[in-house]
Amino acid sequence: MSWLLVLVWMAVIFSASSDSMSFSHSSRIIGPIVHWLFPQASDATIHTVVVFIRKCAHLTEYAILALLVWHALRQMHKTDSRSWRWVQASQVALLVLLYAATDEFHQLFVPSRQASVMDVLLDTAGGVFALLFLWAIGRWRRRW
Repeated sequence: MSWLLVLVWMAVIFSASSDSMSFSHSSRIIGPIVHWLFPQASDATIHTVVVFIRKCAHLTEYAILALLVWHALRQMHKTDSRSWRWVQASQVALLVLLYAATDEFHQLFVPSRQASVMDVLLDTAGGVFALLFLWAIGRWRRRW
């Protein structure tokens, strides 16, 4: 079941790389909301906020992917007495990196999208951040 959730989330990410979620389409939704919240904001400011929100979405979707993959790997190794393994976290980060790269490769074939190495790095950073956050919470709660 855990791996099914991973696959479903990967499909969500893949669908978000389609034309319908491109900057030109999503800014038509996000832009008016930002303008409604901040009516005095200039067009340049609204554009900057839209870009910021989209980049936060990158971080978030890959952070969720990392947590789902980490959980699925943990389910596979229930007999392992150690709660945290850096090798396992590295495997998760590598998988996130690879999926981010394939997602950007997919965007090469979507006319309204463009592939970006910076987005791969941002996506990977989201996954790594989620893993580090998970590790810090575990240390704080004295689970590992």
